Amino acid sequence: MKLYWAPQTRAQRAIWMLEEAGVDYDMEQVELGSPDLSQEFLGASPMGKVPALIDGDVGMAESAAICLYVADRYAAGSLAPALDDARRGQYLYWTLYTPAVVEPAMSEKFNNVESNRRRSGWGDFETMIDTWDSALDDRSWILGDQFTAADVMLGSSAIFLRMFEMLPVTRNLGAYADRCMARPANQRALQKGAG
Repeated sequence: MKLYWAPQTRAQRAIWMLEEAGVDYDMEQVELGSPDLSQEFLGASPMGKVPALIDGDVGMAESAAICLYVADRYAAGSLAPALDDARRGQYLYWTLYTPAVVEPAMSEKFNNVESNRRRSGWGDFETMIDTWDSALDDRSWILGDQFTAADVMLGSSAIFLRMFEMLPVTRNLGAYADRCMARPANQRALQKGAG
């Protein structure tokens, strides 16, 4: 398995996920914007973005897709609820919450774009935070006691928001970010992804 990555990108999520799954993988750093990107990389990531993953005949990009793939293929039952588990729907919802809700709402806030909750499927920054924070009431991880790929995605977002001083003080999100940072797999991933 090969992970294409670049420092200080969403590829950090994929490194963390691979570390959580305990699989063997190689990392190949990509010089983003280079005119000399390999055909193998572009086959997995037609937009030339990282992360991208090659696993045998499988090639794919986008951090959420990689997290879902790795969890289902290599850690089903531990990092992903089984297909017939009643929690599967919530798991999928929360795994995709980062690219579908957190990132657009964060981009609007960061760029001082006025939110339009009726136009935007993600609502607005405050709704995004309140929804996420409430989901963590009385639980360590987004599905309860079980850490999953959804927590890799959400945890990376909480950590990122904190790093850019955008994570508001809430009942749960600060402690959640702390728990995510403390995971041994995340610590290994941070070392590997430092570039």
